[in-house]
Formats: sequence, C-alpha cells, structure tokens
Amino acid sequence: MARTITVGLDGSAESRAAAEWAAREAKLRDLPVRLVHVWQPVPEPMAQAPLLGAETQQHWTERIPREAAEGLRLRHPGVEVRTEQHAGTPSDVLVEAARDAELLVLGSRALSGLGGFLVGSVGQSVVARTEVPVVLVRAGEQAADEHVADPTGVPSAATAFRPVVLGLDTGSPDDTVITFAFQEAQRRGSALYAVQGWNLPAYYAYSLAAGVDTTDALARQQAAELTDTLDPWRQKYPDVEVVEVSRLGSPAGLLVDASRDASLVVVGRRVRRSPFGVHIGSVAHAVLHHATAPVAVVAHG
Repeated sequence: MARTITVGLDGSAESRAAAEWAAREAKLRDLPVRLVHVWQPVPEPMAQAPLLGAETQQHWTERIPREAAEGLRLRHPGVEVRTEQHAGTPSDVLVEAARDAELLVLGSRALSGLGGFLVGSVGQSVVARTEVPVVLVRAGEQAADEHVADPTGVPSAATAFRPVVLGLDTGSPDDTVITFAFQEAQRRGSALYAVQGWNLPAYYAYSLAAGVDTTDALARQQAAELTDTLDPWRQKYPDVEVVEVSRLGSPAGLLVDASRDASLVVVGRRVRRSPFGVHIGSVAHAVLHHATAPVAVVAHG
C-alpha cells in the first residue's frame, strides 16, 4: 500500500483538527491523507431499538468520514483524501492502520485553563504500541497557530513557520528522532530548536561542601555535548538553522515552555517489548499532556 498520512477520525472536534493538520502535512510531503473511521458495533438488542436501528447507525457511520473528506478536499485543493471504515476496538484498529502509514495523526482535547492536552486511553495506547511516528493535535488547533504573527501582530498562516522543537538527550541520542525533527524543520523552512535539560549530579552537594561550585563547568560540558551531537546533522541539513538550548532543569518542563512558540514538538519514545505492558516514557508523557503545540512522538530502538 502507498504511504499515507493516516488520521484516526471519530467526528469529534479534536479528530477534525487532526485531519486538518494531516492535510497540511500531506501537502508538505506530497502524500495522500487517509481518514480511518472506527466504530464499535452496539449490542444487537440496542441496534434494533427504534432510535438506534441498523439504518440509523449505518447513516451516521458513513456520514462522518464522507463529510470530513469533502471538507478537506474543499479546503486543501490538490491533496488526495481517502476514507476507510472499520468496526472494532479503536486502539487496535488504529495500530494496525498505522503499519502502512508515513505518520499517524490523532486528536486530543485541550485542557481548559491549562493549555495542554488531555490524552485519553485510546491515544495513549496507540502511541505506546505504534512504531511509526504519531502526531497528537489538540482540539482548536489552527494553521495560523503554527506560524509567526504578521507585522501587525495578527495571526496568519501566510507568514513563516514557528520553529520545530526537538527534545534531545545527549546521553542516548537516536538518529531516527533527530532526523525526523530536521526533516520537519526543512519542510517548513523553519529553525530547529534542540532542547536539552540536565540535572546536577549526586556529587554536586559534596563539591559545595568543599567550597567548589561546579555548575558553570557542568553547563559548559553539557552545551559542548549538545553541539557535538548535532554537528553531523548540521552538515546533512545545512539550510536548517539550529538553535541550541541546554539548561539546568526538567527536560519535560523546558519542552513544554518551548512549545508555546513552536509549530511542532518532537520527542522520542524507546520501544520496550515487555510482558507487563507498553509505556510511553515520562518525558514524552508529560509533553503530550501539557504542550500547546502539536507533538510528534517518534519510536526508536
């Protein structure tokens, strides 16, 4: 099957925002959009009820993807839009659909007053089990949100993209995650902000007790490691402006702060095959729930 930008669609505001984001991304990548609508059959006695008969159920399950596709084609001319319908458990169907996708895009409700995501059980399960990149888009996300304001301060989708933000751990950098972030920045013609948070080592307290403050030396060491890690990608993507951010503090907190001025945040997720279930990782989990920009979670070994 040809590669696609695949979207989990259920008719909600968050899934519609995800579909719009997917169409914009599809144009950048010159790929089709595949809308995957999953519905769960109701028990037979309920299906035969006058207000929820088989014809009514079929009408609504067919209407959601059809109308979504028509709207995308109208608003994004030139982008091919396909639709699929499947019955079953949403998380299982979406994980299977992602196998043939370039990207899987899901919606997430915005948290009122907090400005972040509410990633439900389906979204968390899919992110944790899918080995292609998964992008979470909050409800209400607009194209203009991913661009800098125009000279008068008005939001506009006609201006330059905001930077792509990459969460990077120089202790265990992964080529797949870094490459994904650089390619997204290159497609957008935007800068790439590589963000690294670090903590003071256990021996720091002993250094202070001895009258030696090693904070500045540690900061220089961490910054140098970040530069060294990024150098090969600077050479591969010379047209991408790279801004390095290496600071003392929580990696998740720094990424959430950076997301306020980002078009996309990219984080990694280590694939762990465990008999005790699947996991997203603490940094990715925190960023998914609190970032204000779309978040791409890239699985790696």
